[in-house]
Amino acid sequence: MNSIVRLAERNREASPAYFRAAMRRLVGGVSVITAGVGNDISGMTVTSVSSLSVDPPSLIVSVNRASSSWPLLKQHRYFGVNILNADQIDIAERFTGKDGLKGAERFAGAEWIERASGARLLAAALAAIECEAEDIIERHSHAIIIGRVLHVELSADDAALAYWQGNYVAIDRQDDMARLADVSLPADHVRDADRRFSRREG
Repeated sequence: MNSIVRLAERNREASPAYFRAAMRRLVGGVSVITAGVGNDISGMTVTSVSSLSVDPPSLIVSVNRASSSWPLLKQHRYFGVNILNADQIDIAERFTGKDGLKGAERFAGAEWIERASGARLLAAALAAIECEAEDIIERHSHAIIIGRVLHVELSADDAALAYWQGNYVAIDRQDDMARLADVSLPADHVRDADRRFSRREG
């Protein structure tokens, strides 16, 4: 006998408040987008970076058009995508602009690599990617930017910074695997899963 599960309908209109609450339940990797040339630079913290294509390498990022970085990005079309590691919450906070820091002030206190295009890459980022905007699609309050990847820097760190339910969350593969082993899985299962994961990475 087939059973049908019917979800109870809830009176939840598609309001900005409900949509924002729904998106807070989506775990997002934390990145800093940098834009500008010379001393006319700025950047912003985002959770909207995603891969578009591996061949050719390209990505997508959604940018608020009210941000101070948007005019620079639109004008120069080169930008950096800096994927933060778990120890870089302070950098994430600086680039939100919460402390009133603007423009080049946000870059203080960290080491940056300036590419020939002018894009700034964070030297200690989990991954830092130089991009050129191939296409910019402006919709509503934001712009969707398709970035062609020009250069990639990788660090040895493997603990990422994520954002979920309004808080920063550290994701450390080794630590998380150890915690899972302690609470649920026999050690041989964890080793088997780790080997399978490693083969996929290779």
